[in-house]
Amino acid sequence: MEKTFTSFLEIVQQRYSVRSFSSTPVEDDKIKQCLQAAHLAPSACNAQPWKFIVVNDPALKNQLADATSKHIVPMNHFTKQAPVHIVVILEKPNVTSAIGSVIQNKPYTLIDIGIATAHFCLQATALGLGTCIIGWFNEKKVRKLLNIPLLSRPVLIIALGYPDKPEIPPKHRKPFENIFNYNQY
Repeated sequence: MEKTFTSFLEIVQQRYSVRSFSSTPVEDDKIKQCLQAAHLAPSACNAQPWKFIVVNDPALKNQLADATSKHIVPMNHFTKQAPVHIVVILEKPNVTSAIGSVIQNKPYTLIDIGIATAHFCLQATALGLGTCIIGWFNEKKVRKLLNIPLLSRPVLIIALGYPDKPEIPPKHRKPFENIFNYNQY
């Protein structure tokens, strides 16, 4: 189901938050290619403050899916459909990144996690896979299910699988000309 792309922008245009997955299993080789793309992502002071937990055991994946959807606000009920979940773990940064975050008052580690997650998801798109980045979940339950140490924090979950439908929904974005200026605000 791999697609052929002629440009990076085409991959970006094809990526969307998939909320309906087919039951087709995801090949381990494709998961590793996505992890390799995340591994190569840049990070502040080369801290690489991430770890990824691949959850492909069906029973554990369903328990993890429950941690994303059993809330007061009903959301993420599609997560059980995804054959794989990737839990993105925020790890302790190196000293220079940590100091820089304090001095500049910028959460470099979270920025780095975002970049690595984007790399993962764009590689998945290039391989014909679909993703949905989830930030709304029961962190305590995820931590317990996956034996995540206290100094590490699960910050995102990526639902991963083949999209159930071939159509790409239209993207609703601000007008392009409203998102940038040259030389001043």
